[in-house]
Amino acid sequence: MIQITAIGGYNEVGKNMTAVKIDDEIIVLDMGLHLESYIKFSDEGGEDLIKVSRKQLRTIGAIPDDTVLKDKNKVKAIIPTHAHLDHVGALIFMAKKYKAPIICTPFTHEVVRQISDDEKIKINNQFKILNVNSKIKLSNNITIEFINMTHSTPQTVMVAIHTKYGIIIYANDFKFDNNPIIGKKPNYKRLEELGEIGVKALICDSTRARRMGKTPSELIAREMLRDVMLGVNSEGKSVIVTTFSSHIARLKSIVEFGKKMKREVIFLGRSLAKYSEAAENVGIINFSKEVEIVKYGNKIRKKLKQISKQPDKYLLVVTGHQGEPKAALSKMAKNQMDFKFKPEDHVIFSCTVIPSKTNLDNRKLLEKELENKGIRIFKDIHASGHASREDLRDLLNLVKPEHIIPAHGDDSMKEALISLAKEKGNRKIHKLHNGDTITIE
Repeated sequence: MIQITAIGGYNEVGKNMTAVKIDDEIIVLDMGLHLESYIKFSDEGGEDLIKVSRKQLRTIGAIPDDTVLKDKNKVKAIIPTHAHLDHVGALIFMAKKYKAPIICTPFTHEVVRQISDDEKIKINNQFKILNVNSKIKLSNNITIEFINMTHSTPQTVMVAIHTKYGIIIYANDFKFDNNPIIGKKPNYKRLEELGEIGVKALICDSTRARRMGKTPSELIAREMLRDVMLGVNSEGKSVIVTTFSSHIARLKSIVEFGKKMKREVIFLGRSLAKYSEAAENVGIINFSKEVEIVKYGNKIRKKLKQISKQPDKYLLVVTGHQGEPKAALSKMAKNQMDFKFKPEDHVIFSCTVIPSKTNLDNRKLLEKELENKGIRIFKDIHASGHASREDLRDLLNLVKPEHIIPAHGDDSMKEALISLAKEKGNRKIHKLHNGDTITIE
């Protein structure tokens, strides 16, 4: 018997956590934060964590409510699929309740370790490191397989749970990028093989299911960046770029173009330091030879004071892409740092606004501050990390699931995936909300 429990991420984008029970053994997939709920407790707009009690976080909806999972002693493994906080951020608060190992890729492990060390919250669970396109036998009845996938952070995987009842595939988050800047293309061949063997259930990202077409490659975002950074005259001007700290491929492109601009590249912010160091520790990049990374507030202030004497010598990569009030970019815009913007300086947002009221309001305020200073703003220099409708169609064609469970989205997103599944002829579709459980005989 298979039971699937939606713990978090089935009413919203974020706070992802799913439990899959195979007879008397349970696998927990992801353990993430809901960033908008958490943001009021954060040091840097949701990118750096602080010490808050688990009960308090659960009360405000910042971490999944796992009280719905009654058999915690039967959990055999916790498996975060990648290093984004909405998938791993709750581990430091919740994992100690489970006497189970955490199985993840090297980069995900390194990010979790950095968060744990930085916040001085120890994770006592054993870590088992599994590379992409590898398997681990969890018990006599369950084998876990990591399938290489592309997303907006390295070493993202789909998880295939092999059981005597068939295969369950967990597909949060992914895109089908055939020209990744870092890492290999998605493992289409293995997905097709699993489809031929027999996929009993697919738990699937629905975040961009409403978006028609195919999600563009990261190569497109790189060319957009090239056009703005190298194609627009910035002589004598400050150039500031902000993006997702976990987007190592995007940061790699920014660093390369900064060097072509003959500027010294400086990273400012805790989360940029954290993710860059994690990627370097597992051999993905080597930014420390090319970039000066300044992590903490006092040192950032000191560095900006130095930079302000001749700002056109530098390319600044800063935190604050969502307009977070406590992040570096907002503080710079509000004259809370020893840095003065001048008219027609460049600010490049290599991201989109995550569409929550908090983010929309914060970004609007930040952009207004910049506009009032006469800054040239370049927005949406970005390609999403989530699959659009036609990517999702391709996944359904490859794995041919018997059951489909839309996840990682609100009802409108899940309904869009349901409509696609029905169009494809699927009839065993399960629309779950947080706390719901389905049984597949």
